[in-house]
Amino acid sequence: PAAGRMVRGKTQMKRIENATSRQVTFSKRRNGLLKKAFELSVLCDAEVALVVFSPRGRLYEFASATRANQKA
Repeated sequence: PAAGRMVRGKTQMKRIENATSRQVTFSKRRNGLLKKAFELSVLCDAEVALVVFSPRGRLYEFASATRANQKA
């Protein structure tokens, strides 16, 4: 890293034990993941589908529009 830059350490990947913290983290990361899926579809003209189930079993999804739908 360049001199004077702050370097963020890697986040340790392990289950968050506190249920409230786990739910908050899930919500934030889910929103970020959905945004990234949308950005990928727009920037790269890619068809993207994303399916996420919450710890409580709720479904969250994203699907980019197909080329056929865009022409109609």
